[in-house]
Amino acid sequence: MSDFPQSQVTEWLERILDSEGGFTLGAADPGNWTGGDIGVGQLRGTKYGISAAQYPHLTIADLDITDAVHIYREDYLKPIGAGRFRDGVAFQLFDLAVNSGPGRAIKLLQSAIGVSADGVVGPITLKKLSSIDESDVIMLVLAARIDFMRGLSSWTVHSRGWMGRIADNLRYGALDS
Repeated sequence: MSDFPQSQVTEWLERILDSEGGFTLGAADPGNWTGGDIGVGQLRGTKYGISAAQYPHLTIADLDITDAVHIYREDYLKPIGAGRFRDGVAFQLFDLAVNSGPGRAIKLLQSAIGVSADGVVGPITLKKLSSIDESDVIMLVLAARIDFMRGLSSWTVHSRGWMGRIADNLRYGALDS
């Protein structure tokens, strides 16, 4: 993304790829199925966090790191408009978008800072963001993310991993803000 130095984006991608891991093909994970539900479609797996459910047209096992980086830039980093946010907030939204989608990332941000959660970052959202300390925005976004995840039916299965990722993001937030 041209709004951030290449070294910054590379660091963010390294963080995310470290969290996402390599190839998995667990049949009990709906994300590994091209239909997005257990037993629906073909079992193609997840690699670097790129899932068959989100990308049913891809042969997931054949993805390389260059493919993953391209997908992350085009489908997650650019749609959240990362350049509109301070670095620490931009990373948190990028990571949230990877897990929950760009639209949900923006809506959770808006809800966290107390503006209408319409999914559109306009002047009201930007004005409110400018009035809140970056560290506080990061904490509010992470709290909203946890609240959202706790409501998911897969919480009992994935909560340990999700909370480890949030713990890492708290550390990153301290470094970035």
